[in-house]
Amino acid sequence: MLVNKTEYLTAGVHIGMKSCTPYMRQFVYKVRDDGLAVFNLQKVDERIKVAADFLSKYNNILAVSRKESASKGLGAFVKEVGGKAIPGRFSPGTLTNPSYKGFYEPDVLFVVDPLVDDQAIKEAKKKRVPVVAMCDTFNNPKDVDYCIPMNNNGKKSIGLVLWIIAREILKSRGEVSKDADFKPKVSEFGE
Repeated sequence: MLVNKTEYLTAGVHIGMKSCTPYMRQFVYKVRDDGLAVFNLQKVDERIKVAADFLSKYNNILAVSRKESASKGLGAFVKEVGGKAIPGRFSPGTLTNPSYKGFYEPDVLFVVDPLVDDQAIKEAKKKRVPVVAMCDTFNNPKDVDYCIPMNNNGKKSIGLVLWIIAREILKSRGEVSKDADFKPKVSEFGE
């Protein structure tokens, strides 16, 4: 595993929602008595590793989230791996309108929640930009190229996964040789 299992559990990465889309069922380990789905941590860990390897091939990553709980993590993430973060509202035309002052041409789009970040995904699809997304059990990853199954609502779970992905991207790029060389703390990505 990329981090100790207890770190995933403490951050709540494994906690899903009560509703579950057919696609996301494959990542669910069990449904608790209270109806909440619980993700299979082994699958979550594997998907994070693959996503990090994929993202490491791109220098121009655009990280987007309307969720307030992800804004701190997005900033720390792009500071480490390069690219640009758009926390808060994603302005229509950011990827598709060259005359828009905030126009940006990313190599890959990384979103925290495909449901609330759908405008960014629509524009990325039009521009043929690959999309990687953090998906909870209720998400329908229709236009997402690669989905990371996880709790995308909690500040701690988003922060931990962003921290892991940033570390793994830098390791894949050869900028960091081992885990201990990655200096930022998880708390810098969201607490």
